[in-house]
Amino acid sequence: MGEPAPRERYGAVVARLAAAQKSSVKAPSWSRWVNRPLGRRLAAGAYLLGLTPNQVTAISAVFTFGALAVVALVPPSAGVAVAVSAALVLGYAFDAADGQLARLRGGGSPLGEWLDHVTDCVKVSCVHLVVAVSWFRFWEPSQHGWLLVPLAFSVVSTTFFFTLNLTHQLRRTHGQHEVHEDVPAVAQPPAPVLASLLTLPSDYGLLCLTFALLATGDVFAGVYTTLLVANFAFLVVGLVKWWIELAG
Repeated sequence: MGEPAPRERYGAVVARLAAAQKSSVKAPSWSRWVNRPLGRRLAAGAYLLGLTPNQVTAISAVFTFGALAVVALVPPSAGVAVAVSAALVLGYAFDAADGQLARLRGGGSPLGEWLDHVTDCVKVSCVHLVVAVSWFRFWEPSQHGWLLVPLAFSVVSTTFFFTLNLTHQLRRTHGQHEVHEDVPAVAQPPAPVLASLLTLPSDYGLLCLTFALLATGDVFAGVYTTLLVANFAFLVVGLVKWWIELAG
């Protein structure tokens, strides 16, 4: 028999990735139903092209930070806003792909995990700082206090990101693994749909989509501020939960 068709090879790789997919327990809606499946397909393509996880992380960074630079430097218009949102969505998908590619290749390296987390740390703070820059340069809100909104969002997002990862690390150190962290999704019961829907406001993918409204001024500001309030609430609940878990 001859070599299998590229489509068949690609399909087989996607199937292998699906079998090794992390559980969707506690995963927000966009990550669960859009970003992870899209990242899986990007990871399969990267695998067939011979790319490394670090190279995929670099591709993610190019899309993400390129889009953020446009937000800070280019006056917003409908076309610019849609392009920025699309680039951020792609950057997020490649961010999901690098970890899946690492698992496909037999596991990641400490350097790869470090690079991924450092890139994410810069991203979660800068994504809000560039909104502040854009508002200051290109938008004239009725009150300058609006500029505090993206600054507060940057604090909330950075704190959430650091605390979540620190908590996971402490769980590993003290043998307190959560089930969904270490067991493939196929070995667990289906994750509740309602939980994924309720946590959607905390999903970075939803934030990426809101940038399509960047040129709408007050509309974007209203949606963005609503997300800030929701994420602050999630942070408070998370801090209390993690405190109780680690104290016990």
